[in-house]
Formats: sequence, C-alpha cells, structure tokens
Amino acid sequence: MKINISNLIAALFLSLLICGSSGSIVAATLDSQQLADLIEKAYQGEESAQYQLGVMYEKGRNVKQNNRKAVEWYQKAAEQGNASAQNNLGFMYQEGAGIKQDDRQAIEWYQKAAEQGNSSAQNNLGFMYSNGKGVKQDDRSAVDWYQKAADQGNASAQKNLGFMYEKGKGVKQDDRQAVEWYQKAADQGLADAQHNIGFMYEKGKGVKQDDRHAVEWYQKAAIQDHAGAQNNLGFMYDEGKGVKQDDHQAVEWYQKAADQGLAQAQYNLGLMYASGKGVKQDDHSAVELYQKAADQGNVPAQYQLGVMYENGKGVKQDDRWAVRWYQKAADQGNPSAQNNLGSMYARGKGVKQDDHQAVELYQKAADQGNPSAQDNLGFMYANGRGVKQDDRKATEWYKKAADQKTL
Repeated sequence: MKINISNLIAALFLSLLICGSSGSIVAATLDSQQLADLIEKAYQGEESAQYQLGVMYEKGRNVKQNNRKAVEWYQKAAEQGNASAQNNLGFMYQEGAGIKQDDRQAIEWYQKAAEQGNSSAQNNLGFMYSNGKGVKQDDRSAVDWYQKAADQGNASAQKNLGFMYEKGKGVKQDDRQAVEWYQKAADQGLADAQHNIGFMYEKGKGVKQDDRHAVEWYQKAAIQDHAGAQNNLGFMYDEGKGVKQDDHQAVEWYQKAADQGLAQAQYNLGLMYASGKGVKQDDHSAVELYQKAADQGNVPAQYQLGVMYENGKGVKQDDRWAVRWYQKAADQGNPSAQNNLGSMYARGKGVKQDDHQAVELYQKAADQGNPSAQDNLGFMYANGRGVKQDDRKATEWYKKAADQKTL
C-alpha cells in the first residue's frame, strides 16, 4: 500500500496546529508557513530540517513535547551524518529520554559527532570517560576530549578541564591551569565556572587569596540560581568576608540555596534559626532544616540533629533518636558526634551503658583533636573506666585538652 507523503505532511501539520492551541506549548518561533515548509523538508530527507524538528519535539517548541518523536527525527538526521543530531541522539540515549537508556549507544553517537569536531559531543565524550559510563573509566582520555572542546571555546569543557587540573585527574595537578580554564568559562557566563573561580579566590588556590573577588564571582553565579554559589555567598555575608557582615543577607542567600535542596545551605540556614541570627530564633525550623540536610547525608546536620534530640530542642526529647543521629555522623568520622556518642554510652543514655564503647569513641574523637573528647578520655583513664587506670595517660590527655583551650 502506497502512502501519500503530502497527506502525511498535512496530517502532521494539522496535529502541530492543534498542539499549538493547547496553551501548554512554548511560544511559537515559526509562523504557519515556515512550520509547514520545515515539516515538508524533513519528510523529504533534508537532514538539517530533521534535526530542527527533533529539537522542537525535545524542547516543546511549536509542538507538544515528545521525546520519542525527538529521537526519531534525531536518528534520521544522525544517520545522514548530522553532527549536532548525533550529539543530541547520544544525549537521549545517555538520559534514557524517549528511548531505553544505553550508555554504549550514547558513546557511539558522541564518538561520531566528536570525530566531526562537534565540541558539545567532545565535551560529552570527555564526561563519559571521566565517569566510566559506557567505556572503561579513563581520566587521560577525558582530558583529551575536554581539551579538544575547550580549544574550540566550549565553556562547559573549559570548566571541566579546569576541574581536572584542580584535582590532578588525568593531568598533573595545577591550580594555576585550573584557574585559567575556569576563567575562560566564567567569562562566557557559565555559572559553574563562576562559582569555581570564586572558590579559588576564597581559598587562594592558583591566585592570590582575595575575598572581594570571591564575592564578585559568587554573586555572578548566584544570580543565575547556582545553589552552591548562593550558599557560599551566604557564608561570606555570614562571616563578613569580602563584604560587610550582614546576617539578613546571609539568611536570604542560604534560603535561596536551601529552597533548591542544597544540603549544606539547609544546614547553614538551620544554624541561623537555632541561633536567631538574621531571623527570629526558632528551634522547630532549625530541626526541620537539619532533618532535610541530614536525610541527604550531611554530616554536621546529622550531628546537630542528635544534639536537638538529646536536649529536646525543637523536638520531643529522645535519647534513642539522639544516639541514632550521633551514630550516623560518628560513622562518617565527625569528632563531635563521636564524643557525644561516647558520652551516651558512658551514661547509658539511649543505649546500654558501656564504658569500653565510650572509650573507643572518645579515642577516635581525641585523635582528631577534639578537646572535649580528650578531656573525657583523661577522665576515663583517671577513674579506670573502660580502660586500665593510668594517671600518666589521664594527665597526658587532660594536658592535650587544656593546651587547646588556652590557644
């Protein structure tokens, strides 16, 4: 049975017009005639039209968003060698959008586009090698592909290459090179790079330490809704680093980042509510924020949540829950949590009393320089609790704690 192509085009065009009237479509960028012409060219096999139609379906421009149809049109254009379509098809495979997720297929299409010099594909291929997705993890190959894309001015690749230099992955560690590449990407307005270069200025890595410059770059990224930059900008206001100290501004920026789900910002905002800095003091709000951050694995928030349960601040007092949160933070090496958990074992609060466990936890925290743990460990040695009584060791640990308190 023969299919009338002109009838197919007319039917598709009619469906596009129907979709366009639903109110759920992005504002049209093509008029009716331009849209009809594009559809006809795509059906006639023009690769650029097929690619454009794929983009329209992926983004929901002029048409109802449909990833499956986007894949279909990208596939047609990609098979004709259109590098942009090959890259986009690779991305659809990587994300499992409109097609079954398949990293190997993503690699195959990225490779085809990258070999044609498509910088986005080169950057994406670098990401796949860096993360071992669809290929054996290989930082050197990642750097090679990032370099190719970065040399073409691809901002994401420049940022990624900067990261590889900062971390010494696939290249010799070099903060100056990292800053150079971050700068190139930041100058193009890439928020991630602006955040990263702000961090380099704040820490004095690869550049002379400069809090004012750090604030400037965090600000640029923060106004683009970069959650990490919003949190860091909040911290700069909180501490008065590079800007006049301002608790209200700190809270404002922490809130923006916390609203995006950033655990560190949720924790920082929780501290502000707990202390009443920049907001009305509110233990309930502090607990809610600590909980959100702790559920994401934020260790300081897990510790603070333990403190709130132990002391019944913002929640009903509950030693068992205090122990649970202290344990989570202690397992990740937090010395304050290790010390507090040790005290729970020493006193039998929320757990069966156990001096040996208490000593073990105090020791872990004391070895990290926690003065309270050092003091507690000295007490255990002085009284022979959980360890053999030993005045010399008791004195040694008391002295370590005292030396820190007098600093």
